[in-house]
Amino acid sequence: MKTPLLCLLLLSSVVTAEDLNVLTSSQREASNYYKHLQAEAYTLLNTRQKNLNTLTTAKAVKEYQDNLRGKFLKALGGFPKRTDLNAKIVKRTELKEYTIENIIFESQPNHHVTGNMYLPHGDGPFPVVVVSSGHSRTAKLADYNQRFGIRMATLGIASFVCDPIGQGERSQVVNEEVKPLYSATTTEHFLMGVSSILVGRNTATYMIWDAMRAIDYVCTRGDIDSTKIGYTGCSGGGTLTSYVMSLDPRVTSAAPACYLTTFQKLIETRGPQDSEQNIFGQLAFGMDHPDYVIMRAPRPTLITSTTGDYFDIKGAWENYRQAKRVYGVLGYPHKVDMVEVEGTHGVKPQSLATIGYWMQRWLLDKDANVPIRNFEQNLQELSVLNCTEKGQVLTLENEKSVFDLNADIARQLSKTRQEKGKDQSDPDLRIEIRNLAGIRPPAEIPVPRMEDIGRVHRDEYHIDKLVLHTDSKIPLPGLTFHPKVPQDSAYLYLTDEGKTGDSQPQGPIEDLVNDGYAVVTLDMRGQGETRTEVRDELLGDWKLFYLAYLQGKTLVGPRTEDAISGAKFIANYALQTDEKRKVHLVGVGQAGIVALHAAAIHPDLFATVTIKNAPQSWTNIVGDQNAQGQLDSIVNGALQVYDLPDLVRLAGGADKVKFETTKD
Repeated sequence: MKTPLLCLLLLSSVVTAEDLNVLTSSQREASNYYKHLQAEAYTLLNTRQKNLNTLTTAKAVKEYQDNLRGKFLKALGGFPKRTDLNAKIVKRTELKEYTIENIIFESQPNHHVTGNMYLPHGDGPFPVVVVSSGHSRTAKLADYNQRFGIRMATLGIASFVCDPIGQGERSQVVNEEVKPLYSATTTEHFLMGVSSILVGRNTATYMIWDAMRAIDYVCTRGDIDSTKIGYTGCSGGGTLTSYVMSLDPRVTSAAPACYLTTFQKLIETRGPQDSEQNIFGQLAFGMDHPDYVIMRAPRPTLITSTTGDYFDIKGAWENYRQAKRVYGVLGYPHKVDMVEVEGTHGVKPQSLATIGYWMQRWLLDKDANVPIRNFEQNLQELSVLNCTEKGQVLTLENEKSVFDLNADIARQLSKTRQEKGKDQSDPDLRIEIRNLAGIRPPAEIPVPRMEDIGRVHRDEYHIDKLVLHTDSKIPLPGLTFHPKVPQDSAYLYLTDEGKTGDSQPQGPIEDLVNDGYAVVTLDMRGQGETRTEVRDELLGDWKLFYLAYLQGKTLVGPRTEDAISGAKFIANYALQTDEKRKVHLVGVGQAGIVALHAAAIHPDLFATVTIKNAPQSWTNIVGDQNAQGQLDSIVNGALQVYDLPDLVRLAGGADKVKFETTKD
């Protein structure tokens, strides 16, 4: 006689309506995975604060700066080799108070940066301020960026206003007409993030390198004083200013605008931001927003903020307080300052005047008030400021996008893995994968405790509602789709929607039930009843992903453990013999990546593995500018150690693992 699989006791209060929720509202609140990660982030930030409090001597400050800078560089994945800039001035526009030069150079071979140099009239050499754009589609053409350039030039300071990747003339994701595919520049940055993270880099890696090469360029010019270099930018440009000023000692004076706060305040309010604004593991190794200022102490730095900014103003003042204290330890408290201007996010007229004053003070040795000026009549059209004939660098011959650059790295990493694989055993590779993704050894993942919740009836079968309690703080809400006469083996079915994915009548799960299989579905951590927001179809669970990423963690790791826990529950439930029940594993969408990891780490647990609508290779994704919905299932630096075909082989090969593509 067959043992009924997962035949849960019928509770006295049978649920008559098809309500597939499992947790109460208070349980959902306590089980929210985003809030769980928030609490862990706050613990890391508290540890960093204790370390900061020990900086009472110049020697301690220097050691702190060097340690953080080294970890920052490592998290970025390092920088490319310096190559010839091949810089060209493609156009000059003479105006009454200054000249605008349209400049294009290569930060890497066949990877071009476009920018406008605003030069005061005269012979020079002039100090220079490099300006990075915020998240504006028009970038250097945007009004506030032009005003940066004009303001500096009218003070006698040259200014080089550059397009970041994904903006202005440097869109990296384009349509057939070579026009930006997405209106939001952040979308490009996120997609570049997927590509970069897989090879162990970050969107910020490329942005910072472009900025440093812009500094290299201005240093080649005879009309620029390379000992007096400033850097500024607003919003995303404030982010890049913060990074560059902390890493490049050539930046004499810096003024990041509308960005600097604290991660405590950021996580409490808006949460993680754009792809390049999150550095892998930075909270774990102790790098908070104030550290961008502290790392450059005692060089002059102005924090520019607005009262109503979504980068919290209280956090900005706390940032300033921490930096001021360290500058004081070094004996230069006057070299760091802050200005708060009334208004919302953006560079206000007084903000621009104050930045002008700050640059004038430290680059021209001139301590004089800078009045507010209206430069509206001086703003130029793209026909004046564009550097390429067709308005996009991707139209240039042999141009390489960030996706192309990452694909080159991925190909080299593939060769390196093949060579390493000749001498590496499968158990050793599994250990490396576990360590990278954050997965415990299977033996350390216990069989979960099951809690009966209720039952929902359908025509030919019923659905039992349950909670699996593991040794994590996040319970796993689940469902068992139970046929009248179940077979001996059963399915674990994982989707991006959690336990209710593919659960509709006449859907894929019901097809399995009609074949006599019991099917268990789960809300893995951050899914279903344990999630905060609905998963974005294009970007995935990006906020959840980046909150984990900031702590040096993945979502794949914990979810793989959840999958293994679910499979152990099925394999061990209600058996009368020592023989384990066979478990068939299905992973749909990005949950298929989790399923592959589970099967590779614990191959003996699964009889078959079916992966639906998921990529078969991360290497192929790296070079794909349209790799949508992949972010939350990737692992930082994965391609340095393994690719998805390695997981297939470790899971049992093509005889056991099948890939399917289904239509919506």
